[in-house]
Amino acid sequence: MKYPVILIESDEGFAVSCPALPGCLSQGETREAALANIREAIQLWLEVAQEDARREAASEVGTLAEVTV
Repeated sequence: MKYPVILIESDEGFAVSCPALPGCLSQGETREAALANIREAIQLWLEVAQEDARREAASEVGTLAEVTV
């Protein structure tokens, strides 16, 4: 899945964020490094969100199901 990201250049390099995932931020000395870092940050953000959803579902009465988007 593709996510849009926003790159902001500064004297130190690049800051990058993913607006679709609140709080998903990273940085890098080069554009390429920043993009590689945000890719990893997005993967980790999604893993944590999935773990949180599973924990929440376990405390609910019902059945956990998955859908592919």
